[in-house]
Amino acid sequence: MIRSIQGTVLALASSLLLAAAPAANAQPQYPSKPIRLVVPFSAGSATDILARIIGSKMGEGGTYQVIVDNRPGAGGTLGATGVAKAAPDGYTLILVSVGHAINATLYPKLSYDTVKDFAPVSLVATVPNVLVVNAASKYKSVRDVVAAAKATPGALNFDSAGSGSSTHLSGELFKMQAGIDIVHIPYKGTGEALTDVMAGRGDMMFAPTVSAMPFVRQGKLRALAVTTAKRASTLPDIPTVAESGLPGYAFDSWFGVLAPAGTPKPIVDALNAEIGKALAAPDVRERLAAQGAEPKRSSPQEFAAYIQAEIGKLAPVVRQSGVKGGQ
Repeated sequence: MIRSIQGTVLALASSLLLAAAPAANAQPQYPSKPIRLVVPFSAGSATDILARIIGSKMGEGGTYQVIVDNRPGAGGTLGATGVAKAAPDGYTLILVSVGHAINATLYPKLSYDTVKDFAPVSLVATVPNVLVVNAASKYKSVRDVVAAAKATPGALNFDSAGSGSSTHLSGELFKMQAGIDIVHIPYKGTGEALTDVMAGRGDMMFAPTVSAMPFVRQGKLRALAVTTAKRASTLPDIPTVAESGLPGYAFDSWFGVLAPAGTPKPIVDALNAEIGKALAAPDVRERLAAQGAEPKRSSPQEFAAYIQAEIGKLAPVVRQSGVKGGQ
């Protein structure tokens, strides 16, 4: 009788343990807490503006809560370093720009591997840079700038968001192809550089349309040309640099989301789908268009291949410019 009771108790205990096992091993639903989206540049930069547009849209459904965390410094490598070392759980992401691919050549001793230490989630947008001058500037076209630079070599300058940034390399490519000498003035962010151009302390800047176009519309800046091979669909009235006297000139800027390497595929796929949903929303597309940005969603695999291709394409421009990370 005692053995029978003991057997019954053991069987019941075993059943309870088996029933509890799935619950104990079950993974919590993702996301179960806020997601930190690192922006490796200062507030007001193109990356920051895009992050806030997309992050706020992702948060509207109630499932995703995205907190934008600005971590500027060292041309975007400071923020990237932190994310590369973060837990691969889907709660730390980074919105990178074309500078992420540039930095692979610019910095010979990065503390992370540009490709291996990240899990690509999705391309987000492409944004042309636009050559802008102060609204009161005497320069009305690209030809005016080139003519003035050739007449007085070294007298003109161009501002950038920092050495090695897309705003810098756009200008370096411009100098090379035009055969002119204009002085590069690096800043610690797009906002600071644009402020000095608007104040007349800088002659010009190849600025992201996301950051520059609001000031163009306010009459504080004059847009001379976009850097893309074709006119931007969002800015059809602004000519390209190529059609303004420098045939063959083209420089594209892009933005995308990365997670730390090792982030589980189901989480990467879920984020990709949510970002795609946000980019497809009419109000987001309208807000991006108002900034001169074009939404460009991709699969994680497509974004990985795109980054590799960009690293190879931009390496010669970085080397020819002679700039090195930290300058």
